[in-house]
Order: sequence, then C-alpha cells, then structure tokens
Amino acid sequence: MVKIPSGDFLMGASDDSLALPREFPQHRVAVDGFWMDPYEVTNARFMEFVAATGYKTVAEQPLDWEELKAQYPTGTPPPGAADLAPGALVFAPPSESVGLGNAGEWWSWVQGADWQHPFGPASNLDGMMDHPVVHVCYLDAVAYAEWRGVRLPTEAEWEWAARGGLQEGPYPWGGAPLDEGPARCNTWSGAFPAENTLEDGHFGTAPVGQFAANGYGLFDVAGNVWEVCADWYDPRYYDECSKEPLSVNPAGPETWHDPFEPFDPKRVMRGGSFLCNVSYCASYRVTARMAHSQTTGMSHVGFRCVKDFDEPLN
Repeated sequence: MVKIPSGDFLMGASDDSLALPREFPQHRVAVDGFWMDPYEVTNARFMEFVAATGYKTVAEQPLDWEELKAQYPTGTPPPGAADLAPGALVFAPPSESVGLGNAGEWWSWVQGADWQHPFGPASNLDGMMDHPVVHVCYLDAVAYAEWRGVRLPTEAEWEWAARGGLQEGPYPWGGAPLDEGPARCNTWSGAFPAENTLEDGHFGTAPVGQFAANGYGLFDVAGNVWEVCADWYDPRYYDECSKEPLSVNPAGPETWHDPFEPFDPKRVMRGGSFLCNVSYCASYRVTARMAHSQTTGMSHVGFRCVKDFDEPLN
C-alpha cells in the first residue's frame, strides 16, 4: 500500500462542463491520512481470498426473490428457478451504432457470468490474472477487505487520493485533456458503444498499472474499472455537506436514495471505467460519482482498499 497524507480540499466539481448535478456543490472536506492499494484488486489477489476462505460471490449464488420482489409491484408472481440462476451483467457491444438512451443496448444479463468467468460460463481468466477483478459487488468487496484486514475507502478518501496532491483540475493528472499526448488511462475511444478505435491499446479491462501513476503513486484511478466505495449513494448528499464550513472525515449519508431505482440499495462508485467516453460517460474525472447496486456484478466494476495509519500493515 502507498501512503496518502492527511489534508483538506474542495470536494466536488466547480465549473467542469462535463460534470453532472450529483457532483455539485463543492464543499470543503478534511481527511486523515491512510494507506491505499496502489492498484485495483486483481484476479490473482481475489483468487487468494477465495482459495483461503471458500467464499462465493453474490454473482455465483441464485438470485434472492425475497430481495428482488421489493423492486416490483405488490403481487408480482415469483419467477421460476431457471430465471433465478446465478449471473451478472456483461458488456455486449452492438454491431452497429445505436442511440445512447437505453443501456440495455449494450448490457446483457448472462447466467453463469462471474469473476472467474467474466464473459460467461465458457470464458475463464487465462491471461487475465493481473487484470482487475470484476463481477464483484459491494458485499463481495467488503468480505475480501475484512479477510485482508483492510476496508473500502470512503468517497471523500477516494477523491482526495485520486487527486494525487492536486487541488485543481478535473483529472488525476491535472487539467490536460484526455486525448492530448500519450494515452493516460483505459477508456473507450471512438463511437460508443459500437466502435472502439483502441487508442489506449485495450478493448476491455487492462492489466493494472499500464498507465502513469498520479502524484500519490496510485494507478488506474481514472478508467479501467469503477471502484466501489463504502458510502451509501444519495445525489443530494453534497447539498447537506455544503451547509457546514468543513466536513471532517465524512462517511456519506445514513442511507441510500436513488430517484430512478428507489428500492434497490445503492453504494457510490468512483473513477470511471474502460467504457467511459466523452459522448456518454466522461467519468474518468476525479469528481465523477455514480450509483451502483450493492448486490450486482458488472463487467466494469471492481475496487481497491485502504487502511488507517494507526493499524499495522501486513
């Protein structure tokens, strides 16, 4: 792990034209120092955890109808057992250009997809042990962190660390445009979601550490995979924080709020992924934040861990 110093900063977006309402308003935050993984947790590291504990991820377990039915109208009949078989959401690019209003055009629910079979039951991790683990949800990340004696970062810790010591600029490297100079991170280049020109050399996830680190020695805090944080998601949370002159070690709202899916518990995820493109989701910015179901595995979601200074490093 690398050392992240204590400090204070203006959290959230200022006048970034790519920022969304959930990134405003800016508010001053102070965080204590901590240790942080320089890389996203890889398949190899997650495999060590599974081998030691026998853990089964949420994507490897049948869907729980008792949990799901809260998201459906009262009286909805339960689906058959076959429809509740384990699976995850897999990115499946369309063969031709499509509108960007329906994510179902490029996401498919694939039974048998999980962290060991990232593209479906016939796939495996050959050649991908140094790629970030995907199809892990918040609950899986917490289980891994507890086994290792670490924890997930708060959203404030994550943004402070991702800035790498820079107080300004929308990116971990400052204000230089993403497409200026050599590739800076793993994102989608070309016309999303049907055409990727591979300007960064990768179609899907990349092995960790392929691009330059930020000022704190952290790799891939922009692009590659979204990183799950500890905080509940509420797009209104920054409004509450801005009422105080300084928020010290904020840990997020007491519970979730997602106006689009009000019955599905959501956590914050940060950093964007290999699917981010300026035309659709320019979330490789340090202030970008998004809701993520805490029980859903996806092709572009992973995590990294932190540890307090007063706890020994293993």
